[in-house]
Amino acid sequence: MRRLREAVAVLVLMAGAGPGWAQQSAPTHPAAVPRSTAMVISGYDGQADVIYRNGHAYVEVEGLARVTQSTLAFQGKSIVLTLPASTIQVMQPASASPPVPAAPAEKGFSREFLRAGVEQMTVVREWRSAIENAIRTNNPVDQSWVSGYRSNAQSRMAMATASATTDADRQALPLLQGATTMMQQLSDRFLALRTTASYVSPDTLDNDPLDQKILACAQGMASIAIPGGQFQDVVECH
Repeated sequence: MRRLREAVAVLVLMAGAGPGWAQQSAPTHPAAVPRSTAMVISGYDGQADVIYRNGHAYVEVEGLARVTQSTLAFQGKSIVLTLPASTIQVMQPASASPPVPAAPAEKGFSREFLRAGVEQMTVVREWRSAIENAIRTNNPVDQSWVSGYRSNAQSRMAMATASATTDADRQALPLLQGATTMMQQLSDRFLALRTTASYVSPDTLDNDPLDQKILACAQGMASIAIPGGQFQDVVECH
């Protein structure tokens, strides 16, 4: 290595050579500074000699290898400086963060479906109340306002279907559809009586099996409508 020290001086470009390496820039007027100085590498013990020549700074390679605990080798006319593995690892860019695991599939009733289901059953309840009020006050059940409830129920049913994302949501769809279908049947019956001008007693709904089934269906669905809750069949809705 004596031949190496006497014959070879390697210009080390400090930018990119390793983390925290201090860069020695040549003074504007070489004659105004000492002919040689020392380079200290941040994070390492010791120092390496630096020589200024023709406006450039050269570091003594043996000193650099000693401070950084590196190895020197000849390859033809080149000198290979091999940094220790720990230094190379620090120099390498940080590996990409591991992918965030996908959120577990939602189980039970989703909030979006329950919201749509509540809106659907609200339409059914209002539809039934309108028919009950007409009957108890001896007013006809008329197609002019029944059609509005029917259209609204169909629209809400479509929204509930689009909101069904879990198994529980999809299992509950027939219950919503069943409540809507029964309400349509009840409405059609009184529309038919209106067409034939048949008398309808104000207490007709008191013991009406279909009306009682609609009420029981609504109550059963309300009891299972819990976010994250599991599906339970409501036989009155079929």
